[in-house]
Amino acid sequence: LLSQPCWNEYLTTRIEQNMVLSCTCPISECRAQPTTAFIYSIVFSKEIIAKYEKALLRGYVECCSNLTWCTNPQGCDQILLKDGLGYEAACSKCSWISCFNCNFPEAHYPASCSHMSHMTCAKCNHGFCWRCLKPWRPTHKDYYNCSAMVSKAAWQEKRFQDYNERCTFHHHAREFAMGLRNRVSSISEMPKIRTLTFVLHACKVLEQARKVLAYSCVYSYYNQDTESTDIVEQQTESLELHTNAL
Repeated sequence: LLSQPCWNEYLTTRIEQNMVLSCTCPISECRAQPTTAFIYSIVFSKEIIAKYEKALLRGYVECCSNLTWCTNPQGCDQILLKDGLGYEAACSKCSWISCFNCNFPEAHYPASCSHMSHMTCAKCNHGFCWRCLKPWRPTHKDYYNCSAMVSKAAWQEKRFQDYNERCTFHHHAREFAMGLRNRVSSISEMPKIRTLTFVLHACKVLEQARKVLAYSCVYSYYNQDTESTDIVEQQTESLELHTNAL
C-alpha cells in the first residue's frame, strides 16, 4: 500500500496536470479511480483542492449536452443552460450571447453554424471546414474545375472581398457602439447628470443591429438561393439605413 505522503504527491501532481478525472490507482494492474471523499482525506492544500473542484465542475459541464461555458472572448466563468428555444443563450453575468450548436465564439444569427465553419479558397474555389481542414464536399475535383474557372474565381474573389469588407465594417461599428455605451454609462454615474437610461438602451439596440448586419453578410455570401438572397439584401439595406440613423 502507498503511504499518505505518496498518495498526496501523486494526486497533487495529477490535479496540477489536469489529469485527476481520468487518473487511476498507481499500483500496477489496478484500475480503481480515487473517489472525491478519498482525495479530500489525502490532499489538504486549499489551492490544490480548489483546482480539483474546478476540474470536477469542468468535467460535469462537458458531460452535459444542455450546458456550456459562456464564450465571451473577454473572459467569463458563467455556465449557460440551454432552454430548448434555439441555439442561442444569453449570459446572465456578462450578457454575451453564445451559440450552443458550434464552436464559434458568439451567436451568429442569421448566418447558420455551417456558414461559420465553411471556408472557400479564393484561388481555386475549394471548400473546406476551418476546424478540421477536410473538404467541405466529398472530393475537390468532382465539384470544381480550377483551370476553367479563372474569370469566375476572380469574380468570386471580388465578391468575397466586398462581403468581407461590409462584415468587418459592421463589426467595427459594433465595437464603437459598445465603447459609446461604456462612456455613457460612466457619465450617467455622475451626481448632477440626469438619467441616461434611454441612451444606454439605444446603444444596446445599436450593438445588436450591427451584429445582425455583420452576420447577414455571411448569410448572403453563402446563400445560393437568388430569390431568398434578394429578400435578405432588401431587409438588410432597410436595417442598415435605420441603424445608421440611430
